[in-house]
Amino acid sequence: MLTGQHLIAGDWVDGPGRFQNAPVNGAVQEFHTGSRDLVDRACQAAEAVFDSYAATSRAARADFLDAIADEIERRGADLTAIGAAETGLPEARLEGERGRTTGQLRLFASHIRQEAYLDLRHDPALPDRAPLPRPDLRMIQLPVGPVAVFGASNFPLAFSVAGGDTASALAAGCPVVVKGHEAHPGTSEIVAQAILAAITAQGMPAGVFSLVHGGSFEVGQALVQHPLITAAGFTGSLRGGRALFDLCAARPDPIPFFGELGSVNPMFLLPGAAGARGAEIGAGWAGSLSMGAGQFCTNPGIAIVQQDQAGPFVEAAAEGLRATAPQTMLTGGIAEAYRAGKTRMAETRDVQELVSAGCDQRSAEPALYLTDAENWLANADLAEEIFGPVGLVVTVRDMDQMAAIARSLSGQLTCTLHLDDDDHEAAAGLMPVLTRKAGRILTNGFPTGVEVCDAMVHGGPYPASTNFGATSVGTMAIRRFLRPVCFQSIPGDLLPADLRD
Repeated sequence: MLTGQHLIAGDWVDGPGRFQNAPVNGAVQEFHTGSRDLVDRACQAAEAVFDSYAATSRAARADFLDAIADEIERRGADLTAIGAAETGLPEARLEGERGRTTGQLRLFASHIRQEAYLDLRHDPALPDRAPLPRPDLRMIQLPVGPVAVFGASNFPLAFSVAGGDTASALAAGCPVVVKGHEAHPGTSEIVAQAILAAITAQGMPAGVFSLVHGGSFEVGQALVQHPLITAAGFTGSLRGGRALFDLCAARPDPIPFFGELGSVNPMFLLPGAAGARGAEIGAGWAGSLSMGAGQFCTNPGIAIVQQDQAGPFVEAAAEGLRATAPQTMLTGGIAEAYRAGKTRMAETRDVQELVSAGCDQRSAEPALYLTDAENWLANADLAEEIFGPVGLVVTVRDMDQMAAIARSLSGQLTCTLHLDDDDHEAAAGLMPVLTRKAGRILTNGFPTGVEVCDAMVHGGPYPASTNFGATSVGTMAIRRFLRPVCFQSIPGDLLPADLRD
Protein backbone atom coordinates (compact mmCIF):
# COMPACT_ATOMS: atom_id res chain seq x y z
CA MET A 1 0.00 0.00 0.00
CA LEU A 2 1.24 3.49 -0.88
CA THR A 3 0.99 6.31 1.61
CA GLY A 4 2.18 9.07 -0.73
CA GLN A 5 4.26 10.33 2.19
CA HIS A 6 7.91 11.09 2.76
CA LEU A 7 10.11 8.77 4.80
CA ILE A 8 12.10 10.82 7.31
CA ALA A 9 14.36 8.81 9.62
CA GLY A 10 11.91 5.92 10.02
CA ASP A 11 8.70 7.98 10.07
CA TRP A 12 6.20 8.46 7.25
CA VAL A 13 5.27 12.14 7.25
CA ASP A 14 3.04 14.52 5.30
CA GLY A 15 4.17 17.41 3.15
CA PRO A 16 2.77 20.90 2.66
CA GLY A 17 0.96 20.12 -0.60
CA ARG A 18 0.21 17.44 -3.18
CA PHE A 19 1.37 16.47 -6.64
CA GLN A 20 0.24 13.66 -8.93
CA ASN A 21 2.12 11.03 -10.86
CA ALA A 22 1.35 10.60 -14.57
CA PRO A 23 0.96 6.86 -15.20
CA VAL A 24 0.77 5.45 -18.70
CA ASN A 25 -2.05 3.25 -17.45
CA GLY A 26 -3.96 2.87 -14.21
CA ALA A 27 -5.21 5.42 -11.74
CA VAL A 28 -3.43 8.68 -11.04
CA GLN A 29 -2.09 8.83 -7.48
CA GLU A 30 -1.33 11.73 -5.17
CA PHE A 31 1.92 12.27 -3.29
CA HIS A 32 3.02 14.80 -0.71
CA THR A 33 5.29 17.54 -1.99
CA GLY A 34 8.63 18.17 -0.39
CA SER A 35 9.77 21.33 1.35
CA ARG A 36 12.83 22.97 2.88
CA ASP A 37 11.59 21.98 6.32
CA LEU A 38 11.40 18.30 5.36
CA VAL A 39 14.85 18.46 3.81
CA ASP A 40 16.17 20.02 7.01
CA ARG A 41 14.59 17.29 9.15
CA ALA A 42 16.10 14.58 6.97
CA CYS A 43 19.56 16.19 6.97
CA GLN A 44 19.49 16.77 10.73
CA ALA A 45 18.58 13.11 11.24
CA ALA A 46 21.39 11.99 8.94
CA GLU A 47 23.95 14.12 10.76
CA ALA A 48 22.72 12.86 14.15
CA VAL A 49 23.55 9.25 13.23
CA PHE A 50 26.62 9.85 11.10
CA ASP A 51 29.22 9.09 13.77
CA SER A 52 27.51 5.88 14.88
CA TYR A 53 26.87 4.64 11.34
CA ALA A 54 30.38 5.51 10.14
CA ALA A 55 31.74 3.51 13.09
CA THR A 56 29.83 0.33 12.20
CA SER A 57 31.94 -2.55 11.03
CA ARG A 58 32.37 -3.29 7.37
CA ALA A 59 30.65 -6.61 7.95
CA ALA A 60 27.60 -4.93 9.49
CA ARG A 61 27.27 -2.48 6.61
CA ALA A 62 27.67 -5.32 4.12
CA ASP A 63 24.90 -7.28 5.82
CA PHE A 64 22.74 -4.14 5.67
CA LEU A 65 23.26 -3.79 1.91
CA ASP A 66 22.44 -7.47 1.40
CA ALA A 67 19.30 -7.02 3.48
CA ILE A 68 18.17 -4.08 1.30
CA ALA A 69 18.63 -6.25 -1.78
CA ASP A 70 16.57 -9.04 -0.18
CA GLU A 71 13.76 -6.64 0.74
CA ILE A 72 13.65 -5.20 -2.78
CA GLU A 73 13.37 -8.68 -4.22
CA ARG A 74 10.50 -9.47 -1.87
CA ARG A 75 8.63 -6.52 -3.39
CA GLY A 76 9.54 -7.46 -6.95
CA ALA A 77 6.03 -7.94 -8.31
CA ASP A 78 4.78 -4.69 -6.81
CA LEU A 79 7.77 -2.77 -8.15
CA THR A 80 7.30 -4.17 -11.65
CA ALA A 81 3.60 -3.33 -11.66
CA ILE A 82 3.89 0.25 -10.48
CA GLY A 83 7.11 0.89 -12.39
CA ALA A 84 5.48 -0.17 -15.66
CA ALA A 85 2.46 2.02 -14.94
CA GLU A 86 4.46 5.11 -14.01
CA THR A 87 7.20 4.93 -16.66
CA GLY A 88 5.80 2.88 -19.53
CA LEU A 89 8.88 0.64 -19.42
CA PRO A 90 8.27 -3.02 -20.36
CA GLU A 91 8.04 -5.48 -17.51
CA ALA A 92 11.09 -7.39 -18.74
CA ARG A 93 13.18 -4.20 -18.67
CA LEU A 94 12.04 -3.39 -15.12
CA GLU A 95 12.75 -6.91 -13.91
CA GLY A 96 16.22 -6.71 -15.42
CA GLU A 97 16.79 -3.33 -13.82
CA ARG A 98 15.65 -4.68 -10.47
CA GLY A 99 18.26 -7.42 -10.80
CA ARG A 100 20.89 -4.84 -11.59
CA THR A 101 19.85 -2.83 -8.54
CA THR A 102 20.06 -5.75 -6.13
CA GLY A 103 23.21 -6.96 -7.86
CA GLN A 104 25.06 -3.71 -7.29
CA LEU A 105 23.95 -3.60 -3.65
CA ARG A 106 25.43 -7.07 -3.19
CA LEU A 107 28.52 -6.10 -5.18
CA PHE A 108 29.23 -3.22 -2.78
CA ALA A 109 28.57 -5.55 0.16
CA SER A 110 31.21 -7.92 -1.17
CA HIS A 111 33.54 -5.02 -1.94
CA ILE A 112 33.58 -3.60 1.58
CA ARG A 113 33.96 -7.00 3.23
CA GLN A 114 37.44 -6.77 1.77
CA GLU A 115 39.52 -3.88 3.05
CA ALA A 116 41.32 -2.94 -0.17
CA TYR A 117 39.04 0.05 -0.84
CA LEU A 118 40.28 1.67 2.39
CA ASP A 119 43.73 2.15 0.78
CA LEU A 120 45.42 1.52 4.12
CA ARG A 121 48.97 2.89 4.36
CA HIS A 122 51.47 2.79 7.21
CA ASP A 123 54.87 4.43 7.49
CA PRO A 124 56.32 3.19 10.81
CA ALA A 125 58.11 5.57 13.11
CA LEU A 126 61.87 6.00 12.62
CA PRO A 127 62.96 7.47 15.94
CA ASP A 128 66.67 7.15 15.17
CA ARG A 129 66.57 8.71 11.69
CA ALA A 130 69.00 11.62 11.17
CA PRO A 131 68.84 14.50 10.96
CA LEU A 132 65.19 14.26 12.10
CA PRO A 133 63.15 11.31 13.36
CA ARG A 134 59.97 10.28 11.54
CA PRO A 135 56.69 9.87 13.43
CA ASP A 136 54.34 6.93 12.99
CA LEU A 137 51.99 7.75 10.08
CA ARG A 138 48.87 5.80 9.13
CA MET A 139 46.31 6.62 6.45
CA ILE A 140 42.78 5.38 5.78
CA GLN A 141 39.82 6.41 3.66
CA LEU A 142 36.91 7.57 5.85
CA PRO A 143 33.29 8.50 5.00
CA VAL A 144 32.67 12.17 4.23
CA GLY A 145 29.29 12.67 5.96
CA PRO A 146 25.60 12.82 4.93
CA VAL A 147 25.15 12.47 1.16
CA ALA A 148 22.39 13.81 -1.10
CA VAL A 149 21.19 11.53 -3.91
CA PHE A 150 18.89 12.57 -6.76
CA GLY A 151 16.66 9.93 -8.34
CA ALA A 152 16.97 9.68 -12.13
CA SER A 153 14.05 9.72 -14.55
CA ASN A 154 15.32 7.02 -16.93
CA PHE A 155 16.28 4.37 -14.33
CA PRO A 156 13.53 4.19 -11.68
CA LEU A 157 15.48 1.52 -9.79
CA ALA A 158 19.17 1.29 -10.72
CA PHE A 159 19.87 5.05 -10.57
CA SER A 160 17.26 6.11 -8.07
CA VAL A 161 16.29 5.50 -4.45
CA ALA A 162 18.46 2.41 -3.86
CA GLY A 163 20.61 2.80 -6.96
CA GLY A 164 24.34 2.98 -7.34
CA ASP A 165 24.76 6.36 -5.63
CA THR A 166 22.84 5.22 -2.54
CA ALA A 167 24.53 1.83 -2.47
CA SER A 168 28.05 3.27 -2.70
CA ALA A 169 27.34 5.98 -0.11
CA LEU A 170 25.86 3.52 2.40
CA ALA A 171 28.76 1.15 1.75
CA ALA A 172 31.21 3.96 2.49
CA GLY A 173 29.51 4.68 5.82
CA CYS A 174 27.53 7.77 4.82
CA PRO A 175 23.84 8.34 5.65
CA VAL A 176 21.77 9.20 2.58
CA VAL A 177 18.98 11.68 1.88
CA VAL A 178 17.26 10.90 -1.44
CA LYS A 179 15.28 13.42 -3.44
CA GLY A 180 12.79 11.21 -5.29
CA HIS A 181 11.99 11.82 -8.95
CA GLU A 182 8.48 13.05 -9.74
CA ALA A 183 8.22 10.66 -12.70
CA HIS A 184 7.97 7.56 -10.50
CA PRO A 185 7.11 8.47 -6.90
CA GLY A 186 5.19 5.26 -6.26
CA THR A 187 8.17 3.15 -7.32
CA SER A 188 10.36 5.30 -5.08
CA GLU A 189 8.12 4.78 -2.06
CA ILE A 190 8.11 0.99 -2.39
CA VAL A 191 11.91 0.96 -2.55
CA ALA A 192 12.00 3.23 0.51
CA GLN A 193 9.75 0.73 2.29
CA ALA A 194 12.31 -1.98 1.46
CA ILE A 195 15.17 0.10 2.87
CA LEU A 196 13.22 0.83 6.05
CA ALA A 197 12.53 -2.89 6.51
CA ALA A 198 16.27 -3.57 6.17
CA ILE A 199 17.09 -0.81 8.66
CA THR A 200 14.74 -2.37 11.19
CA ALA A 201 15.93 -5.94 10.60
CA GLN A 202 19.61 -5.00 10.84
CA GLY A 203 19.26 -2.62 13.79
CA MET A 204 20.65 0.33 11.88
CA PRO A 205 19.90 3.90 13.06
CA ALA A 206 16.75 5.20 11.39
CA GLY A 207 18.40 8.44 10.27
CA VAL A 208 20.72 6.56 7.95
CA PHE A 209 18.16 6.93 5.15
CA SER A 210 15.39 9.38 4.23
CA LEU A 211 13.28 9.90 1.11
CA VAL A 212 11.88 13.33 0.33
CA HIS A 213 9.57 13.51 -2.69
CA GLY A 214 9.92 16.44 -5.06
CA GLY A 215 7.06 18.43 -6.48
CA SER A 216 9.12 21.62 -6.91
CA PHE A 217 12.64 22.75 -7.75
CA GLU A 218 12.92 24.06 -4.20
CA VAL A 219 13.49 20.58 -2.78
CA GLY A 220 16.60 19.86 -4.83
CA GLN A 221 17.98 23.32 -4.23
CA ALA A 222 17.42 23.04 -0.49
CA LEU A 223 19.12 19.65 -0.42
CA VAL A 224 22.41 20.67 -2.07
CA GLN A 225 22.49 23.93 -0.12
CA HIS A 226 21.94 22.33 3.28
CA PRO A 227 25.05 22.87 5.42
CA LEU A 228 25.01 19.28 6.73
CA ILE A 229 25.20 17.70 3.26
CA THR A 230 28.80 16.91 2.32
CA ALA A 231 28.46 15.53 -1.24
CA ALA A 232 25.78 14.95 -3.86
CA GLY A 233 25.16 12.36 -6.59
CA PHE A 234 23.04 13.21 -9.63
CA THR A 235 22.06 11.68 -12.97
CA GLY A 236 20.02 13.86 -15.30
CA SER A 237 19.99 16.73 -17.75
CA LEU A 238 22.85 19.13 -18.43
CA ARG A 239 20.67 22.12 -17.57
CA GLY A 240 19.38 20.76 -14.26
CA GLY A 241 22.69 19.23 -13.23
CA ARG A 242 24.66 22.37 -14.01
CA ALA A 243 22.27 24.46 -11.91
CA LEU A 244 22.78 22.15 -8.93
CA PHE A 245 26.54 22.03 -9.53
CA ASP A 246 26.68 25.82 -9.43
CA LEU A 247 24.71 25.86 -6.16
CA CYS A 248 27.19 23.39 -4.63
CA ALA A 249 30.11 25.53 -5.73
CA ALA A 250 28.50 28.75 -4.44
CA ARG A 251 27.98 27.45 -0.89
CA PRO A 252 30.05 29.03 1.90
CA ASP A 253 31.54 25.55 2.18
CA PRO A 254 31.55 24.17 -1.39
CA ILE A 255 30.91 20.43 -1.70
CA PRO A 256 31.65 17.93 -4.47
CA PHE A 257 28.78 17.41 -6.90
CA PHE A 258 29.07 14.14 -8.77
CA GLY A 259 26.76 14.81 -11.70
CA GLU A 260 26.36 12.74 -14.83
CA LEU A 261 24.89 15.24 -17.29
CA GLY A 262 24.78 13.83 -20.80
CA SER A 263 26.74 12.52 -23.75
CA VAL A 264 26.31 11.82 -27.48
CA ASN A 265 28.66 8.80 -27.33
CA PRO A 266 30.15 9.01 -30.85
CA MET A 267 31.03 5.97 -32.93
CA PHE A 268 33.92 6.05 -35.41
CA LEU A 269 33.71 3.58 -38.31
CA LEU A 270 37.25 3.00 -39.53
CA PRO A 271 37.75 2.19 -43.23
CA GLY A 272 38.38 -1.55 -42.98
CA ALA A 273 35.36 -2.21 -40.80
CA ALA A 274 33.09 0.12 -42.75
CA GLY A 275 34.04 -1.51 -46.04
CA ALA A 276 33.76 -5.09 -44.82
CA ARG A 277 30.64 -4.92 -42.65
CA GLY A 278 29.09 -1.47 -42.87
CA ALA A 279 25.56 -2.86 -43.25
CA GLU A 280 25.99 -5.12 -40.23
CA ILE A 281 27.20 -2.21 -38.11
CA GLY A 282 24.34 -0.02 -39.35
CA ALA A 283 21.73 -2.59 -38.36
CA GLY A 284 23.31 -2.96 -34.94
CA TRP A 285 23.42 0.79 -34.51
CA ALA A 286 19.70 1.07 -35.27
CA GLY A 287 18.96 -1.46 -32.53
CA SER A 288 21.16 0.35 -30.03
CA LEU A 289 19.73 3.78 -30.91
CA SER A 290 16.15 2.65 -30.45
CA MET A 291 16.64 0.47 -27.36
CA GLY A 292 14.46 1.76 -24.54
CA ALA A 293 13.26 4.59 -26.82
CA GLY A 294 16.81 5.91 -26.81
CA GLN A 295 16.51 6.95 -23.16
CA PHE A 296 19.98 5.86 -22.09
CA CYS A 297 22.82 8.20 -21.21
CA THR A 298 25.10 5.93 -23.27
CA ASN A 299 22.89 6.06 -26.38
CA PRO A 300 25.32 6.29 -29.37
CA GLY A 301 23.77 9.30 -31.07
CA ILE A 302 26.56 10.17 -33.54
CA ALA A 303 28.25 7.97 -36.17
CA ILE A 304 31.29 9.16 -38.13
CA VAL A 305 32.14 7.35 -41.39
CA GLN A 306 34.03 8.12 -44.59
CA GLN A 307 31.74 9.47 -47.30
CA ASP A 308 32.71 6.90 -49.92
CA GLN A 309 31.88 4.06 -47.50
CA ALA A 310 28.73 5.44 -45.89
CA GLY A 311 26.12 3.93 -48.23
CA PRO A 312 25.60 0.41 -46.85
CA PHE A 313 25.90 1.60 -43.25
CA VAL A 314 23.35 4.39 -43.67
CA GLU A 315 20.91 2.25 -45.65
CA ALA A 316 20.92 -0.53 -43.05
CA ALA A 317 20.53 1.93 -40.16
CA ALA A 318 17.62 3.67 -41.90
CA GLU A 319 15.91 0.36 -42.66
CA GLY A 320 16.24 -0.76 -39.06
CA LEU A 321 14.90 2.48 -37.65
CA ARG A 322 11.93 2.59 -40.04
CA ALA A 323 10.97 -0.90 -38.87
CA THR A 324 11.03 0.08 -35.19
CA ALA A 325 7.61 0.40 -33.60
CA PRO A 326 6.70 3.50 -31.57
CA GLN A 327 7.72 3.33 -27.91
CA THR A 328 6.46 5.08 -24.80
CA MET A 329 8.79 7.70 -23.38
CA LEU A 330 9.30 8.04 -19.66
CA THR A 331 7.61 11.39 -19.14
CA GLY A 332 5.70 13.99 -21.08
CA GLY A 333 8.57 16.41 -20.49
CA ILE A 334 11.12 14.04 -22.04
CA ALA A 335 8.82 13.52 -25.05
CA GLU A 336 8.46 17.27 -25.50
CA ALA A 337 12.23 17.76 -25.34
CA TYR A 338 12.64 14.97 -27.92
CA ARG A 339 10.20 16.69 -30.28
CA ALA A 340 12.05 19.98 -29.86
CA GLY A 341 15.42 18.32 -30.48
CA LYS A 342 14.23 16.63 -33.66
CA THR A 343 12.76 19.89 -34.92
CA ARG A 344 16.01 21.71 -34.24
CA MET A 345 17.99 19.03 -36.06
CA ALA A 346 15.65 18.95 -39.07
CA GLU A 347 15.76 22.74 -39.43
CA THR A 348 19.56 22.99 -39.21
CA ARG A 349 21.23 24.03 -42.44
CA ASP A 350 22.85 21.26 -44.49
CA VAL A 351 21.31 18.47 -42.41
CA GLN A 352 19.34 15.90 -44.40
CA GLU A 353 16.45 14.04 -42.75
CA LEU A 354 16.68 10.36 -43.72
CA VAL A 355 14.07 8.91 -41.37
CA SER A 356 11.26 11.19 -40.28
CA ALA A 357 9.68 10.26 -36.97
CA GLY A 358 6.61 11.29 -35.06
CA CYS A 359 6.26 11.82 -31.34
CA ASP A 360 2.63 11.97 -30.21
CA GLN A 361 2.22 12.70 -26.50
CA ARG A 362 4.59 10.11 -24.96
CA SER A 363 4.82 7.78 -27.96
CA ALA A 364 8.04 8.25 -29.94
CA GLU A 365 9.44 6.91 -33.20
CA PRO A 366 13.15 6.96 -34.13
CA ALA A 367 14.71 9.52 -36.48
CA LEU A 368 17.89 9.64 -38.57
CA TYR A 369 19.81 12.58 -40.04
CA LEU A 370 22.87 13.06 -42.24
CA THR A 371 25.44 15.85 -42.51
CA ASP A 372 29.11 16.28 -43.40
CA ALA A 373 32.20 17.11 -41.39
CA GLU A 374 32.37 20.73 -42.50
CA ASN A 375 28.85 21.41 -41.24
CA TRP A 376 29.46 19.51 -38.00
CA LEU A 377 32.63 21.46 -37.23
CA ALA A 378 30.92 24.77 -38.01
CA ASN A 379 27.76 24.11 -35.98
CA ALA A 380 28.21 23.32 -32.28
CA ASP A 381 24.47 22.67 -31.87
CA LEU A 382 24.84 19.39 -33.76
CA ALA A 383 26.94 18.04 -30.88
CA GLU A 384 24.18 18.55 -28.31
CA GLU A 385 22.49 15.49 -26.87
CA ILE A 386 18.92 14.74 -27.94
CA PHE A 387 17.52 12.35 -25.35
CA GLY A 388 15.65 9.81 -27.40
CA PRO A 389 15.93 7.44 -30.41
CA VAL A 390 17.67 9.80 -32.84
CA GLY A 391 20.91 9.33 -34.77
CA LEU A 392 23.13 11.65 -36.80
CA VAL A 393 25.58 10.34 -39.41
CA VAL A 394 28.56 12.62 -40.07
CA THR A 395 30.48 11.85 -43.24
CA VAL A 396 34.18 12.69 -43.59
CA ARG A 397 36.54 12.83 -46.57
CA ASP A 398 39.40 11.01 -44.90
CA MET A 399 41.00 10.06 -41.60
CA ASP A 400 42.29 13.61 -41.09
CA GLN A 401 38.72 14.90 -40.97
CA MET A 402 37.72 12.04 -38.69
CA ALA A 403 40.52 13.05 -36.32
CA ALA A 404 39.36 16.68 -36.48
CA ILE A 405 35.89 15.63 -35.37
CA ALA A 406 37.39 13.62 -32.52
CA ARG A 407 39.38 16.65 -31.38
CA SER A 408 36.24 18.84 -31.52
CA LEU A 409 34.28 16.67 -29.11
CA SER A 410 33.36 17.80 -25.63
CA GLY A 411 33.57 15.31 -22.76
CA GLN A 412 31.80 12.00 -23.35
CA LEU A 413 30.81 8.98 -21.33
CA THR A 414 31.89 6.68 -24.17
CA CYS A 415 33.60 6.65 -27.55
CA THR A 416 33.41 3.62 -29.85
CA LEU A 417 35.75 2.42 -32.59
CA HIS A 418 34.50 -0.06 -35.19
CA LEU A 419 37.63 -1.60 -36.65
CA ASP A 420 39.13 -4.62 -38.39
CA ASP A 421 42.70 -5.89 -38.25
CA ASP A 422 43.92 -3.51 -40.95
CA ASP A 423 42.46 -0.52 -39.07
CA HIS A 424 44.82 -0.72 -36.10
CA GLU A 425 47.20 1.93 -37.42
CA ALA A 426 44.35 4.38 -37.95
CA ALA A 427 42.91 3.50 -34.55
CA ALA A 428 46.27 4.13 -32.89
CA GLY A 429 46.15 7.69 -34.24
CA LEU A 430 42.71 8.28 -32.72
CA MET A 431 43.25 6.63 -29.35
CA PRO A 432 45.28 9.44 -27.69
CA VAL A 433 42.50 11.89 -28.61
CA LEU A 434 39.60 9.69 -27.52
CA THR A 435 41.14 8.75 -24.18
CA ARG A 436 41.15 12.47 -23.33
CA LYS A 437 37.51 12.80 -24.34
CA ALA A 438 35.75 9.85 -22.68
CA GLY A 439 35.66 7.66 -19.59
CA ARG A 440 35.15 4.43 -21.54
CA ILE A 441 36.56 3.47 -24.94
CA LEU A 442 35.20 0.36 -26.67
CA THR A 443 35.65 -1.42 -29.96
CA ASN A 444 33.24 -3.35 -32.20
CA GLY A 445 30.23 -3.00 -29.95
CA PHE A 446 27.66 -0.53 -28.72
CA PRO A 447 27.91 1.39 -25.45
CA THR A 448 24.33 0.98 -24.21
CA GLY A 449 25.31 -1.90 -21.91
CA VAL A 450 27.12 -0.69 -18.78
CA GLU A 451 28.58 -3.58 -16.81
CA VAL A 452 28.52 -3.20 -13.02
CA CYS A 453 31.97 -4.39 -11.94
CA ASP A 454 35.32 -3.34 -10.56
CA ALA A 455 36.83 -1.96 -13.79
CA MET A 456 33.85 0.01 -15.10
CA VAL A 457 34.10 3.79 -15.50
CA HIS A 458 30.81 5.58 -16.07
CA GLY A 459 31.87 9.19 -16.22
CA GLY A 460 34.11 11.44 -18.24
CA PRO A 461 35.26 15.01 -18.81
CA TYR A 462 32.62 17.75 -18.54
CA PRO A 463 29.79 17.78 -19.58
CA ALA A 464 29.61 13.98 -19.43
CA SER A 465 30.18 14.40 -15.71
CA THR A 466 31.17 17.16 -13.35
CA ASN A 467 34.11 15.24 -11.88
CA PHE A 468 36.26 13.36 -14.38
CA GLY A 469 38.02 11.45 -11.61
CA ALA A 470 34.85 9.63 -10.57
CA THR A 471 32.46 6.95 -11.78
CA SER A 472 28.81 6.39 -10.92
CA VAL A 473 28.89 2.68 -11.88
CA GLY A 474 31.23 0.04 -10.53
CA THR A 475 32.96 -0.41 -7.21
CA MET A 476 35.24 2.59 -7.71
CA ALA A 477 32.10 4.72 -7.19
CA ILE A 478 32.62 4.36 -3.43
CA ARG A 479 35.62 6.71 -3.66
CA ARG A 480 33.27 9.65 -4.23
CA PHE A 481 32.07 9.44 -0.64
CA LEU A 482 35.39 8.80 1.11
CA ARG A 483 38.29 11.09 1.99
CA PRO A 484 41.83 10.25 3.10
CA VAL A 485 42.78 10.95 6.72
CA CYS A 486 46.30 10.60 8.10
CA PHE A 487 46.86 9.75 11.78
CA GLN A 488 50.22 10.76 13.20
CA SER A 489 51.51 9.14 16.39
CA ILE A 490 47.98 8.28 17.52
CA PRO A 491 47.65 5.60 20.23
CA GLY A 492 46.27 2.35 18.84
CA ASP A 493 43.08 2.34 20.86
CA LEU A 494 42.14 5.76 19.40
CA LEU A 495 42.57 4.70 15.77
CA PRO A 496 39.74 3.51 13.51
CA ALA A 497 39.39 -0.24 13.94
CA ASP A 498 40.57 -1.02 10.39
CA LEU A 499 43.78 0.98 10.92
CA ARG A 500 44.95 -0.73 14.11
CA ASP A 501 47.69 -3.32 13.99
